[in-house]
Order: sequence, then C-alpha cells, then structure tokens
Amino acid sequence: MLIVLAGTIGASKSSLAAALGEHLGTEVFYEAVDNNPVLDLYYQDPKKYAFLLQIFFLNKRFRSIKEAYRADNNVLDRSIFEDELFLTLNYKNGNVTKAELEIYQDLLANMLEELEGMPKKRPDLLVYIDISFEKMLERIAKRGRSFEQIKDNPDLEAYYLQVHDEYPTWYENYNASPKIKIDGDSLDFIQNPADLDVILEMIDQKLKELNLI
Repeated sequence: MLIVLAGTIGASKSSLAAALGEHLGTEVFYEAVDNNPVLDLYYQDPKKYAFLLQIFFLNKRFRSIKEAYRADNNVLDRSIFEDELFLTLNYKNGNVTKAELEIYQDLLANMLEELEGMPKKRPDLLVYIDISFEKMLERIAKRGRSFEQIKDNPDLEAYYLQVHDEYPTWYENYNASPKIKIDGDSLDFIQNPADLDVILEMIDQKLKELNLI
C-alpha cells in the first residue's frame, strides 16, 4: 500500500504523513527541504534558480517514489504528480523559459513511464489537505523557515496566493489514483488529537472501501 500526501505550502503534509505512518506502522518518505542547497537560493532569486530547484525536487522525488514503490507499505509526504504545478507557475511568472518548461515536462513524462515497470504503477491513495489562504500563511509563519517569511520578503505573498489558488484545480484534475480531501481548517490535526483521530478514521474508511486494509 502506498499513500501520498498533497497540498499547498504550509498544509502540514509532513506532520500528517508522520502521524499516518505511525498509525499504519509504515515508513514515511519526506520531501527534501532541510538538506536542500537550492531552496533558499530560489526564494532570493526565483528567475535564476526556479528551473534548478524543480529539477532537484524531481530527482529527489523520483528516487523516493521508486524506493517507496518497491516496499509493501509506505507514505510519501508529497507526490511527484504535483511538481509540474510549481514549474508551470514559474513559467507564468517569467522565471523559466518555454524551452525549460518543455524539457522538464518531457523529463517528467519519461520518469513516469519508468514507474510503469515498477511492482506498483501508481499510489493506492492520495490524501489532499485543503486549507484556506489565511491558514496557509499562518502555518508558514509558525514553522519559521527564514527564507519563506513574508515579513522578510513581502513579494512572497502574491506568489503564495498563486500557489494556493492553483491547488483546487490540480486536485479536481488529478486522476492517477483514488483520492480523498481533508479540510485542514476545520480539522486542526496539529493542535487537536481528536481532530487527528477523525482524519485517521476517514483515511481508514477510504482504505477499507478500496480493500487495502
């Protein structure tokens, strides 16, 4: 069984992935953020580093998804299927060229074709955490990564709004696997253990419907 988490920046995917991994007794694969040599450079100069950052993420994500697909049960805190959303936004914002976008899309397509030869061709379930823009900003501020803070870089607010507004359409169009949406505003699984229990029960019920548990 392979479960992937999805959601905008600050949706607390890693926190829910950790709780879900503990609940299911399975390994969790995390997005490469803390040891990412490009991420803070991207926030300083998006035009220079956007393409490099997304290639870095794509490479790390592909390695993680291959490792996860080989095992029986795993959780990924972000899916490879979201990556193109961020590069497309950077293309719209003039940070990458059309040629870079097309090269990236071709590389991603080749990677996804390679997954067809793996024991598992797709995730078993995608869990999408839906949060408001206000909640997104609140959680970004709370986790305290200096390069993400609006107070240090006011231009980030417009970018965050772009990212936030793209996700509902991305989720509606996602068809690589079964999916479930979690209301991350009304169910505060970070601060409220009872809300976390509700979410884990929702996921359990979906997994039972899919005959996975």
